[in-house]
Amino acid sequence: MERKIALCWLRRDLRLNDQAALYHALRSGYPVLPFFIFDREILDELEPDDARVTFIHQQIEMLQSQLTGLGSSMIVRYGNPLEVWPQILDEFKVAAVFTNRDYEPYAVRRDRQVADLLEQQGVLFHMFKDHVIFEADEVLKDDGKPYTVFTPYSRKWRARLDSRLQTGRDGQAESFYLSSYPTEQYFGQLLQTPPMPVPSLHDMGFKVSKMDFPPPSIPSGVVRHYDKTRDLPALEQGTSRLGIHFRFGTISIREKARAARKLNDTYLNELIWRDFYSQILAHFPQVVEGPFKPQYARIPWREAPEDFKKWCEGRTGYPLVDAGMRQLNTTGYMHNRVRMVVASFLTKHLLLNWQLGEAYFAQKLLDFDLASNSGGWQWAAGCGTDAAPYFRVFNPLEQAKKFDPEYKYIRRWVPEFGTPAYPAPMVEHRFARERCLETFSKALGAGET
Repeated sequence: MERKIALCWLRRDLRLNDQAALYHALRSGYPVLPFFIFDREILDELEPDDARVTFIHQQIEMLQSQLTGLGSSMIVRYGNPLEVWPQILDEFKVAAVFTNRDYEPYAVRRDRQVADLLEQQGVLFHMFKDHVIFEADEVLKDDGKPYTVFTPYSRKWRARLDSRLQTGRDGQAESFYLSSYPTEQYFGQLLQTPPMPVPSLHDMGFKVSKMDFPPPSIPSGVVRHYDKTRDLPALEQGTSRLGIHFRFGTISIREKARAARKLNDTYLNELIWRDFYSQILAHFPQVVEGPFKPQYARIPWREAPEDFKKWCEGRTGYPLVDAGMRQLNTTGYMHNRVRMVVASFLTKHLLLNWQLGEAYFAQKLLDFDLASNSGGWQWAAGCGTDAAPYFRVFNPLEQAKKFDPEYKYIRRWVPEFGTPAYPAPMVEHRFARERCLETFSKALGAGET
């Protein structure tokens, strides 16, 4: 009789180490096969040269190589999950499926449908926390409602982290919530099987991107000095550049949080923001389609496609904005400080809908994360949870003087800066600020912030 197996369904957790679902699968008593679907529901919306698909494909091939070295393999398929799963259940005698939770609306719907399908076939479906430190319902206000302001959320987050301490390997007290999952101790439970094929990018209609991807590890000094360097875009290693690895789970959030807790509280705070926006998305999924503060739907955004085009191409006449957009278009990355400036410029100087910018970032950013992208753009537009009030309008010229005083970052991305070839500002700052204040004030009503 063919022996039953367990499948570990990989999604945003593309690694074998410290991986919650894989750990529990390996301890289930069944031989374990990892499983990945190149999901057409997602991929069909992307351009053929989308670099993120190349990144994912590279990670899958790397995992397949690691598994082959362990005498095992991974099932890799391309298609609609609801069509792929019945095929898998026909090919393999599956007792249970283990996976990690994904909190985006599409993923929640998909997983509910897959769970129903598996239940009909008598297959157990187990889900675990792996992408965040705390899930949506783990850090709540005393009345059981979700936080919508970051500072009190972060205080409760930290208190929860410290609520269960245990002695670590170095004899120091460490949080239970940052404990790793020692999957490597159980690799012997992987199903021994010959290597299975991985669909090529060409087979799926994609091209191999030539874009460079940041490494999954960084010198400890980057985190140690993060509070002093994070706002300086000219520094090559002023920030961690780990966003794409957090996005696709090629590194462990627990491992990085442990390091941040010891090395730099400002960096830890950035990880708390990540959890905060994730729980906002879970509790208020309407932020995908519109503003968190519904009254901001009344803002009469301008219709100016040519202005939007100039912003996209980095031809606004504001050098820090242009440098950021050209960095994004060339590398799939933009420095965090500059993201705030370009988002403020689009929404407040140009009075263009924040959703245009959010969609453009979603298309271009290698580290695009729906929760953080939506949260960041709504912050800039003033319509989010912890939002920059509408009357706070960044001056891009002053921001450049403060954070790129020698114009190293600007000259790297805007070589014609300071020459007659560089365009004049497309809108004057004082005029843009007054227009913004008047427009927002009228739409929101007197005294609205």
